[in-house]
Amino acid sequence: MNILRTAIFTAFAAALIVSCTPAPEQPSGTLYIIGGGSRPESMMKEMLTMAGLEDPDKYGIILPMSSANTESAFESMYRELTGLGAVNLYNFNVEEGEVVSESRLDSIRNADFIYMTGGVQRRFMDVVRGTPVVEAIQDAYRNGAVVAGTSAGAAVMSSDMLTGRQLREDAPDGFRTIQANNIELIDGLGLLPTVIIDQHFIWRSRLNRLVSASIENPEKIGVGIDESTAIVVQGNIARVAGESQVVVIHNRSGEYREVDGLLGGQGMKLSVYLPGETFPVVP
Repeated sequence: MNILRTAIFTAFAAALIVSCTPAPEQPSGTLYIIGGGSRPESMMKEMLTMAGLEDPDKYGIILPMSSANTESAFESMYRELTGLGAVNLYNFNVEEGEVVSESRLDSIRNADFIYMTGGVQRRFMDVVRGTPVVEAIQDAYRNGAVVAGTSAGAAVMSSDMLTGRQLREDAPDGFRTIQANNIELIDGLGLLPTVIIDQHFIWRSRLNRLVSASIENPEKIGVGIDESTAIVVQGNIARVAGESQVVVIHNRSGEYREVDGLLGGQGMKLSVYLPGETFPVVP
């Protein structure tokens, strides 16, 4: 009887601890994740309005480190955004190995708007990985900033980031197969911990790549964003903006099969979302 009472008390105490544990705080910011290609004016204006960048008391920074020519990438983005009404936009380039001062980190944390240009996502992460810059971007998002990016700047939003590199020597170019151990994932910025982002998705026929990643990572939601299209993430909900579609894949069953290097799975969920439609970004 005493053993039974002890077991009941232990279970009750455990349940009480769980119920009293505060839920992780939701970031109060917004992610504006653009799939690449041309950017519709209406979409970009919405992004700037959400960030309040027409207000002279607010400011934004552009992180151009994905680009091989960071100055050109900044200038191009600066012209586009100021042409749409943005004010107080600054170039925030960081060199690989650079020690970023605390005052510059505060400039990231306190920014109302952060934009990451296109280019090569691995190049961006090689610069910021393991540095306080990552935490400063996360802090800005938690504190209410609009964090945006296009193409490579979209891919870096994930915790597990697609690099675009194939790992298998026998894999044909362009991810033409669904093979095991072929998709390379490395650490991204961790702004969307439950999602793997793919970009230029429909236009560049990248379904095989995201299907492979989804089968091998069933705890993640694969989100393929087409060109001229974005997802706008607030809390756990994403809304499609722009001109095309977003493909969402989730290997809900967690089924994984492999035969002669080929991947298989059943019961996967695939949805195609249109502009204006919404979907959850948590499994």
